Amino acid sequence: MPKFKIPYSTTFVEVDIPEENFAGVLESKAHHFVPELTETEIVEKALDNPIGSPSLEELVKGKKNMVIITSDHTRPVPSKITLPILLRRIRKVNPDIDITILIATGFHRATTHDEMIKKFGEEIVKKEKIVNHVCWDQEKMAFVGILPSGGELWLNKLAVETELLISEGFIEPHFFAGFSGGRKSVLPGIAGEKTVLANHCSKFIASPFARTGVLENNPIHKDMVFAAEKVGLKFILNVVIDAQKKIIHAVSGHPQKAHEKGCQFVKDLAVVEKVPADIVITSNGGYPLDQNIYQTVKGMTAAEASCKEGGVIIILSACNDGHGGESFYQYMANASCPREVTEKVLQIPQNETIPDQWEFQILARILEKHTVFIVTDQCDKKMIEDMHIKHAYTVTEALEKAFQIKGKDASITVIPDGVSVIVK
Repeated sequence: MPKFKIPYSTTFVEVDIPEENFAGVLESKAHHFVPELTETEIVEKALDNPIGSPSLEELVKGKKNMVIITSDHTRPVPSKITLPILLRRIRKVNPDIDITILIATGFHRATTHDEMIKKFGEEIVKKEKIVNHVCWDQEKMAFVGILPSGGELWLNKLAVETELLISEGFIEPHFFAGFSGGRKSVLPGIAGEKTVLANHCSKFIASPFARTGVLENNPIHKDMVFAAEKVGLKFILNVVIDAQKKIIHAVSGHPQKAHEKGCQFVKDLAVVEKVPADIVITSNGGYPLDQNIYQTVKGMTAAEASCKEGGVIIILSACNDGHGGESFYQYMANASCPREVTEKVLQIPQNETIPDQWEFQILARILEKHTVFIVTDQCDKKMIEDMHIKHAYTVTEALEKAFQIKGKDASITVIPDGVSVIVK
């Protein structure tokens, strides 16, 4: 009987699949990639060899102030490793530079003090100037221009007005931006509400190019690149991580050139051929990505790509922080069925995009074709079911119900980490 360890919250759940039902496993090669260097050495080497850009040290010389954009509590960027290295190298050549660390919350809530300590470490939180981006605070935004899509580009004034803007992040497959990292630190990372909504409009989300692993002709990506260029993002440090959230690769340098190199590295490891099945079991990669239902939609899209129409998706996701977006929850809960959500959202013009629209648009698309179970013992069952998703406390319970739907001979594909693969 095949056994799999599936990420769940901060731990793993062991799942046994009956031999006669097992169709295959889809797993990124990143999870078995063994780097020759330590995590610190990987980051240092990347910074020593910037792609298409002067070195970080060259860029900070003579500057009075700078902003470092970093990811928020929903992203597993190993900032405890990367930020100290960045800060040390910056201050070695410019000890007096005024540094602000700007947390790219995008459309999420602010990162709490405890979450900052968990992410950055006590020393950085105690000594450094850290600011949460709040996209709804219009007074903190500056108008920068018009996006290629026609939307207004509003960005955090701290980033617009600083002498030097750099960012750190990580690259993984992304379900509508193609890949995370790079330009995404700016849009949606530090963008105003109006800008995020315009970029995440229903027309773009419905585009066949707004998919996992796709950058070419992706309208969402095009806006993001424009925003990063317009605000003058000068340098990035992006890492690639494995299933244990350990750094296995890093790139630094020009925001687009370095990011593209990093994306290619991820693509080479993450692309897997689909194994169509009646039931697909997956996860959202564990903590911090499985804190809410909103984020869990990402993992569902990998399962969607390998699940036969009318099949069952089982996703392990703690969702201990609830739904993750009031608009996301209300729009799903107030609809009579997923199809109603899809029909309504496709009628919403770009300049009238509503909060969380992109997430419930994609969730509705999946629910129209598949039955979805969220396996969790940390989230309100009723909340999940209100959103037209089924709930199970254990994988065994979900599988029993899936077999009732698809029959005892149903085939099963396992995708241990749904956010780490690009299913072709």
